[in-house]
Amino acid sequence: MTGLICKKIGMSSYFDEDGAKVPCTVVFSDKNTVLQIKTKGKDNYDSILLGFGAVKNKNTSKSLVGICKKANIDTKEYYCEIKGFEKQFNIGDNITIADLFQKGDNVDVIGTSKGKGFQGVVKRHGFSGVGGQTHGQHNRMRHPGSVGASSFPSRVFKGLRMAGRMGGKRVTTQNVSILDICQDDNLIILKGCIPGCNGNIVVLKKR
Repeated sequence: MTGLICKKIGMSSYFDEDGAKVPCTVVFSDKNTVLQIKTKGKDNYDSILLGFGAVKNKNTSKSLVGICKKANIDTKEYYCEIKGFEKQFNIGDNITIADLFQKGDNVDVIGTSKGKGFQGVVKRHGFSGVGGQTHGQHNRMRHPGSVGASSFPSRVFKGLRMAGRMGGKRVTTQNVSILDICQDDNLIILKGCIPGCNGNIVVLKKR
């Protein structure tokens, strides 16, 4: 499963060959630099460490700075180790969109979902709220109500759906179609929506 580090630009509309208007997401990927190659004989598995973007050494961990220095490459801002590359690459090679993807391919998109802060049970879990009913409280329309028994078991079971922080998690959207590729601008147009805010880093993995 080959992949590439990209940056989400935002959502737009795309007109297909039949003239139908399709919602889409545009992602950007200039070039991914190969920083490290692991092999099954030495590291027990095959993978390639990719770097994307530029950043100062002081804003990067010492281990990653050492990897970049050993490869004689400027420090990168984002890193991702990806397994299963079909093509052979060497340290220092720049991987572009045209090297991996084509129009019509399906990819898995990995990103961090939008953070929504602390939310109640109605928004977080789809509860309807108790309204003016009983369940241990009144006059609070969107509250969960009673959450546990009395003398037995005298506690709340782990995993009970309650209010809490929502979003901000690693999410994978599978089987996303590539509607078009703009090689001159290093853009990929994906069908539908993908996780994350505009400007967030996402990883595209070819199925």
